Amino acid sequence: MTTSTTRLVLRHNALPLLAGAIFIAMFGLYLLLQPHGVQDSVLVTAANKGVLLALIASAQTLPVLTGGIDLSIGAIVVLANCLASTLVSGTPLQVAGGVVAVLASGFVAGGLNAAAVVLGRLQPIIATLATSTMFYGVSLLLRPAPGGDVDDDFASAMTGAIGGVPVTLVVLAAVLLLLWMPFRRSLTGRGIYAVGSAEASAYMSGVKVDRAKIAAYTGAGFLAGMAGLLLTLIAESAQASAIQAGDFTLNSIAAVVIGGTSLFGGVGGIVGSIIGAFILRTIGDLLFVMSASPLWQPLFQGLILLAAVSLGALPILRIRNRLETYR
Repeated sequence: MTTSTTRLVLRHNALPLLAGAIFIAMFGLYLLLQPHGVQDSVLVTAANKGVLLALIASAQTLPVLTGGIDLSIGAIVVLANCLASTLVSGTPLQVAGGVVAVLASGFVAGGLNAAAVVLGRLQPIIATLATSTMFYGVSLLLRPAPGGDVDDDFASAMTGAIGGVPVTLVVLAAVLLLLWMPFRRSLTGRGIYAVGSAEASAYMSGVKVDRAKIAAYTGAGFLAGMAGLLLTLIAESAQASAIQAGDFTLNSIAAVVIGGTSLFGGVGGIVGSIIGAFILRTIGDLLFVMSASPLWQPLFQGLILLAAVSLGALPILRIRNRLETYR
């Protein structure tokens, strides 16, 4: 790789690299402040919570890359959580069938969002706000009161560790290597970036705009369904909580921005969003080991989000004429 190419790569990945450095420093401080030292249980717990938010942030990344947003992400997670608490138990065959049904529910929910945005020609923020209410209603029907059951062996296996490596990190790596990397290099994946950069230009260039948007929203639903399944395996119960759904959605947007994905679309990716998610998760852990009040967490999250948005907006602020953005 030449020097000029290296500089170009570093410039285009400056925010994700900065976020990665921040996470390493924060997580190192968290481990240093652990009162009982670094134990496998501490790492596994931190990984499980981090991967949960990372999957939710990954789901939000896909619509944001198209220049849209999905306000139903948290509701899909809660829906999958409630469904998993009903189906993921019994014999191994029943557990497998339940897992497939939960993932399929996320895919279908994402498909409904795609239909509203692409076929209904609705603004993504309006369409997904409406569908989030629908998904929450279904969650209430499935789980009117907190509770549920999940296969203990399956939950322990998926939230434990193999050779000291948390299983959830292996799952997240598989999502990156087997799903995101091939998809990003595909025609549809490149189309998502093109649509987010300049939809009209992408259309005139022959990009299948509708196909790109459908892939983004259905993929987001699938990843949110996966997050809901993981939430069930961690908690081994479910609750149809509108507050929890809202928190998941807001945190997903925050993680996306912190990871360097532009809310204007066309710039960023899931890797950066995953780093952003781990940063947000580590903030809470740091406040806990420092015996700080949980009330401080939203303040720190807000400050980090504001800083990330400001850094991401610098290239736009330096431009006198907004038309120069598309040169």
